[in-house]
Amino acid sequence: MSFRTPDLWQTPIEFLKGVGPMRAEWLKGELGISTFDDLLQYYPFRHIDRTTFYKINQLNELQAYVQVVGKLLSLKLVGEGGKRRLVADFIDETGKMELVWFQGIKWVQSGLRLNEPYVVFGKPNFFKGQYNMAHPEMELLSEARSKPQGMRLHPVYNTTEKLKQKSIDSKAIAKMIWQLLELHGHQITENLPLTVRQQYQLMERTLAFRQVHFPSDPEKLEASRQRLKFEELFFLQFGLLSNKKRRLAGSRGHLFLKVGDFFNGFYKYHLPFELTEAQKRVLREIRADLGSGKQMNRLLQGDVGSGKTVVALLAMLLAADNGFQACIMAPTEILATQHHQSISEMLSGTGLEVGLLTGSTKIKERRRLHEALRSGELHFLVGTHALIEPEVAFQNLGLTIIDEQHRFGVAQRAALWAKNALSPHILVMTATPIPRTLAMTLYGDLDVSVIDELPKGRKPIKTLHANDSQRLRVFAFMREQIALGRQIYLVYPMIEESEKSDLKFLMDGYESVARAFPRPNYQLSIVHGRMKADDKQQEMSRFASGNTNIMVATTVIEVGVNVPNASVMVVENAERFGLSQLHQLRGRVGRGAEQSYCILMTGEKLSADAATRIKTMCETNDGFRIAEVDLQLRGPGDMAGTQQSGTLDFAIANITEDGELLRQARMALEQIFENDPQGQGLVVRTLELAYASMRHKHKNWSAIS
Repeated sequence: MSFRTPDLWQTPIEFLKGVGPMRAEWLKGELGISTFDDLLQYYPFRHIDRTTFYKINQLNELQAYVQVVGKLLSLKLVGEGGKRRLVADFIDETGKMELVWFQGIKWVQSGLRLNEPYVVFGKPNFFKGQYNMAHPEMELLSEARSKPQGMRLHPVYNTTEKLKQKSIDSKAIAKMIWQLLELHGHQITENLPLTVRQQYQLMERTLAFRQVHFPSDPEKLEASRQRLKFEELFFLQFGLLSNKKRRLAGSRGHLFLKVGDFFNGFYKYHLPFELTEAQKRVLREIRADLGSGKQMNRLLQGDVGSGKTVVALLAMLLAADNGFQACIMAPTEILATQHHQSISEMLSGTGLEVGLLTGSTKIKERRRLHEALRSGELHFLVGTHALIEPEVAFQNLGLTIIDEQHRFGVAQRAALWAKNALSPHILVMTATPIPRTLAMTLYGDLDVSVIDELPKGRKPIKTLHANDSQRLRVFAFMREQIALGRQIYLVYPMIEESEKSDLKFLMDGYESVARAFPRPNYQLSIVHGRMKADDKQQEMSRFASGNTNIMVATTVIEVGVNVPNASVMVVENAERFGLSQLHQLRGRVGRGAEQSYCILMTGEKLSADAATRIKTMCETNDGFRIAEVDLQLRGPGDMAGTQQSGTLDFAIANITEDGELLRQARMALEQIFENDPQGQGLVVRTLELAYASMRHKHKNWSAIS
């Protein structure tokens, strides 16, 4: 096996015959094509079957694109000024049609020859009793026949209007790539081991690039795409697994060997409920990491209400037993406050002190927390981004827990890990289930634990769909639930009215609910993102203590709010929410022993995607199944979130469609690393060189996880 010579493939595109400096500048600015390698990996988005030819008398307007062989009888300019057009009479033995050009007239006219056989390709239109084609692709029949693939599957490339005006259309791009392959295709060298290619029946790399652009038949096109997708996924996983190997080999971790009074005492006397088997399994995995002498770097996935916080707390108690401090960073003040409150309650009477640090923490309290952290008097600290401020210094930070970690950027997480001379153990948690393929891509260098079981006694939440015409019935149901002593969330997507939107905004919703549920029989709370932190906390406390029956809120309550007595979640304009957000909102209920309900209110008309989201929510409570549907609907980039934007910049692979290829690539690499644990063999070293030559194309691969 060999790897590509990077010098040739990093050659600026202007040095390809027929490109030149000006066209190179346009290609770079519009399509990001700067080098031979960029052009080689600028894949067609579809191919057109050019095996069928039509006669002019066989044309009809229902046909998408057709090709016809005939001759140009005449060329003439019609019209004046900006309305000028070039019109050609085109004939075959069955009839005549017009070819019309509105742009690039001089350039088109200069290249056409009368009475020569042409292949024309385009969309037939019927106008004033005659067929015509606007801006058809034109190729001399003699040239078409001279190409091995000239009469079969033709590539179609994305371009831009600006490039089209410069005569760089799909056909021009195809010509450049053809030229590149003719001149340098023989210098495309292999970068996958022969054993991998044989095991997974992958096409050779040189042939794959030829066939993906200019396939000789549909089967070879598919085989070439499979090969190049596999390659891309393989090297992404190579980078992730290499990072993981280096971390395990080179990074020492704090050794938590002692299971002492803090852990055992809490487990025996303070644990509020019996752990599920899934929680026990995950706890064993975490304990093995903490006692390995290597730094833990583990992702904990668990559906809403699955009990991740208790598992995290038990890990924190192991830190305390071994003389270390621990911290939890959450993305919002509400979630941080919720964690602080629940952990403080569970640790009451243990002698362990838990602090809370957010943007709203008063200066006096901040100073006290800073001093207690430095002295070691404060064992655990819960907070928001405030934890990464430079003045926050721990005496001996041994464990860092990051909740809803996808909301934090890589730099923010790294700033927290740097709070100790020897990096702390890392546990990142998410209640947003991640499809397996996406987890392998975004977090492939982390060890993954999954809590896939809800605590005993929890009843599945019943999810119902209602439209605006059923609102009075929904209100009647809410009154029934309140009469039974239950509480209700009512969530709106907006705070204030927008002229461009028909969404019910929060304040209008609050007023209409207040009319339907008047005082003194009913009490309402209201929470939204523009309220002061103290006001939000006061309203949350009123609801949590049972002093209000209905919480009218925006999605600020999406995560972290835990009121077991709240049994109904009503989501207004549910069609405007994504699946992940709907699932998170639903997870605010169903935390007690009583039957809980989620009612999704929508308008009468739904888009196809919105209907799929609502149907999925009504059919299942399984967060991982919901995440799979979400991935299919939204795609991997959107699901990854803004903090991870750019991490999935594949040239040809698609995580939504290529999960099996990703699994195969991962298995192949795991076998390679198993055979060469030290990474000193020829195969791994050659792969490292190939990976280095590919990283310029995927600059964000190094930022994943």
